Amino acid sequence: MAEGPEGERGVLDWRAPRPPLPTERSVAVWEAMRQRPTRFLFSSWPLRCWAHLFSGMLFGLVVLLGLVLMVSAGVLLSVVGVGVLLLAAAAMAGVPVAAVERRRLRLVEPAPLQNPHGPTLTTGGMSWMRSRLAERATWRELGYTAALTVVFTWTGFGVTALLAFSATITVSPLIVWLLAPETVMIIPGRAVPHPLAALPFSAGGVLGLAVCAYLAGLLTGAQVKLADLLLTPRADRSQRRVIELTRSRARLADAFEAERRRIERDLHDGAQQQLIALSMTLGLAQMELKDGNPAVAELITRGRAEARRAQDQLRDLVRGIHPQVLTDHGLAAAVAEVALRNPLPVTVDIDLPRRLPGAVETTAYFTVTEALANAAKHSGASRATVVGRLESERLVLTVTDDGRGGADPDAGTGLSGLADRMAILRGRLLVSSPVGGPTQLRVEVPCSA
Repeated sequence: MAEGPEGERGVLDWRAPRPPLPTERSVAVWEAMRQRPTRFLFSSWPLRCWAHLFSGMLFGLVVLLGLVLMVSAGVLLSVVGVGVLLLAAAAMAGVPVAAVERRRLRLVEPAPLQNPHGPTLTTGGMSWMRSRLAERATWRELGYTAALTVVFTWTGFGVTALLAFSATITVSPLIVWLLAPETVMIIPGRAVPHPLAALPFSAGGVLGLAVCAYLAGLLTGAQVKLADLLLTPRADRSQRRVIELTRSRARLADAFEAERRRIERDLHDGAQQQLIALSMTLGLAQMELKDGNPAVAELITRGRAEARRAQDQLRDLVRGIHPQVLTDHGLAAAVAEVALRNPLPVTVDIDLPRRLPGAVETTAYFTVTEALANAAKHSGASRATVVGRLESERLVLTVTDDGRGGADPDAGTGLSGLADRMAILRGRLLVSSPVGGPTQLRVEVPCSA
């Protein structure tokens, strides 16, 4: 734990790995063409695909021109050292191009593409460039940039030219009528005598527009597929290993929770009931003995008292393993019960609109219990407060006490184990405890985990 400003302890912030990345992605425009081929022509898809190809053609030409200038200047100036920076910048050109492309693809792809780059741990332009050049995603984005400038720019130009020609001959009767017959030549060397004679060309133009629509849909879908392959995060072998380890840890936690429930049930239905039966048997023996032997009566009384103490201790143990009130009435009632048993005055303000998943409630309950126990034993506090809310499908709990502060989660307080369990649910545990207080523990658990 690093020291923060004014002696404040650092934040204990443990997070689980990112959720598994999708392995297969359907292309929306291809799905629209496959499911309803005829309706595709009269929907907004052709216009969106044409807009995407036309804007990609213009953007690709600008990028191509910029790359040519940067590489040419880099080669010419490499003898003086400046050219190396220009060549490195050219290699980095894929990063901003990919950022623009991920936004531009929203024209034809409803689901946004994720950014494959993680946050950099260093500051400064050169450090940022070195960290980006070390990432495989940067070189994949450069490959996409090459495909954009070499393939999609010119195919977009071809589709745009065919679209413009098809649109022109579609309205050829109107053009003939406006410009007067004998002056318009759709076929070189042959003038159109009157507007009705241009109707066959108009029919051909409509067919050309349909061909352009399907061709634009195919090319746009291919570009979306390539972008999904090169511009999104890819789960490599190490990431898949981390995901599998996280799933294994979650399965172990579930098995541990099931075993704890079994132990709690066995103690409640077995040993606790036997102690109750023992206490009743001793009571009956005491009634039968009456005043026959005072010494034996005293021993029976002591035995009944020991049985009651053992029963109380066993009840506390069962409640510590898994409180029944948590299962029956939820987190707010369970925390309120803990607050009543705590030596410190505890104010509980938990307002939840519904019951939360069992794993979330259990983890949050034991975290609050541990925090209140630490506050009562070690902080010297006079009061504590527990506040819980549901914010954007995340359970947010804060436990605050007015003690002396200086708490160290690494000093065996039990919070480290709770943070490990929190990480399984993709949550986090934050501890702030400056010297002099107050101490605040913040729990954030996504309810969809």
